[in-house]
Amino acid sequence: MTLTAFSLLLTGVLLNAVAQLCLKAGTTRVGEFAFSTENIIPIGWQLATQPYIMAGVFCYVISLVVWIQGLSRVPVSIAYPMRSIGDLISAVAAWYLFGESLTAQKMFGIGFIIIGVYLVAKS
Repeated sequence: MTLTAFSLLLTGVLLNAVAQLCLKAGTTRVGEFAFSTENIIPIGWQLATQPYIMAGVFCYVISLVVWIQGLSRVPVSIAYPMRSIGDLISAVAAWYLFGESLTAQKMFGIGFIIIGVYLVAKS
């Protein structure tokens, strides 16, 4: 895998993780909700106009473009497992930003995923 291909895939993964974190921040500000016929338009509007939600969607769009560029250079059997790097980034960032739990067991499991990604990338 070339440095360019790796950079594109890693950028796509990072943007995807940022998108998830933005969506979480946005939904936290909107609050817990359930769609029903009475509130689908008001809640939908709140979500659509929430700045963090908009930022998350923007990151997803850019992530998609970058990811497609990476896929044009690397077999999907190597590229797709690399998305798991986002698990580590998201877990640590969610702990730091939102106070979510980050147990040793969770980190141990993520460590196994990262080792697997490394092994796949080297194959």
